[in-house]
Amino acid sequence: MVWKETCVMDERMCFVSACLEGAESISELCRHFGISRKTGHKWLARYHAQGAGGLEDRSRSPHSNCRAIDEATVEAVIAVRHTFPTWGPRKVHAYLADRHPERGWPAASTIGNIFDRAGLTRPRKMRRRTPPQSFPFQAVHAPNDTWCIDFKGWFLTGDGTHVEPLTISDAHSRYLISCVPVGSTAEAHVWPIVERAFYEYGLPHAMRSDNGPPFAGRGVAGLSRLSVKLIKAGIRPERIAPGKPQQNGRHERFHLTLLQDTAAPPARSLAEQLDRFRRFMSDYNERRPHEALDQVPPARVYRRSARAYDGVLRSPDYGADVAIRRVRRKGEIKWQGRMVFISEVLAGEPVGLNRIGEETWLVKYGPIVLGTIKGRGPLARIKPQRGCSGPPREQPAVPAPPPSPATDGQASDGGSEGTAPQAP
Repeated sequence: MVWKETCVMDERMCFVSACLEGAESISELCRHFGISRKTGHKWLARYHAQGAGGLEDRSRSPHSNCRAIDEATVEAVIAVRHTFPTWGPRKVHAYLADRHPERGWPAASTIGNIFDRAGLTRPRKMRRRTPPQSFPFQAVHAPNDTWCIDFKGWFLTGDGTHVEPLTISDAHSRYLISCVPVGSTAEAHVWPIVERAFYEYGLPHAMRSDNGPPFAGRGVAGLSRLSVKLIKAGIRPERIAPGKPQQNGRHERFHLTLLQDTAAPPARSLAEQLDRFRRFMSDYNERRPHEALDQVPPARVYRRSARAYDGVLRSPDYGADVAIRRVRRKGEIKWQGRMVFISEVLAGEPVGLNRIGEETWLVKYGPIVLGTIKGRGPLARIKPQRGCSGPPREQPAVPAPPPSPATDGQASDGGSEGTAPQAP
């Protein structure tokens, strides 16, 4: 037995044909087809007026828009835009309302839509932002718990020399550790200054910065090459939330003092500006009373860190129950027979994978949670860790099965896979 297929148009044609034959009344036919008499008369009237084409569904959109902007208003808005190409919708609305207050001008959002339809706007390129930090700041109770690092912002000396100081201060004692102009914000220029501070003052437990280069990157967990070096030195990088300078407020407030004492106005030459920075560091640390320290200078509170820096950057140490994979040159690891992209910044570094559920693995680099890997197959990828106000939620680890030599053992590219050597 073959099922008989029908459609709405066939049913309507059958209904109209039965009505035209006149064998049954319209009321009986409506009951037979399961429609109301009002609907039956509607389709019969459409057929008499337009033929079979009248039985097709019609659009329910209105024929006209009673709230549409008249053409004269559209032309006036576009004319102002052509006269002042850099003006936005709000300025155009205020301009027209000031000169012709008797007319009801459309809202600024509607004027913006008019610009869009007329092709007078250029959409902004989507900005890639740094991923938010997934763990809270370390508490500051003693010197060297946290150092703050940032750029003061560039200015020109009297002879036109570009000066952009890099400043480092201790969050607890407000001690100014470094104030040095750098030629660039690149990691190659910043790391020597940071490393010099480590040799002189020892290592802090954390270093707090904003989300700009070279302190943060746009890849997984916001890691940059500088933050990777900090982790290898035994320091946890901290980043404030985007647009929240108050989270590093003590260092931002210090920059105002630095500007007032050394660059208002700037020196006549770079040599004179450097001399101002040296004298300021001495006065700020040794002589200037600080209100947050009960009016004593920072040098009376600050103590050198007990963690000495020996110049060796060591890869993070993982426990025995953690599977370790070394990131390849293109930022990938081989995991359960397929390639999973992590980050090019971590090329050559070992990452730890901790099993936290069925087919779910937590991926970390040192203390930093990078994300999770879920599922099997070639489409498995790392899911970045979202920012939160508390510490990252790590479930108890599930013992990992022993690696299979065919998939998770040593690779053919010089041992870039398998268990990474542990740092001393």
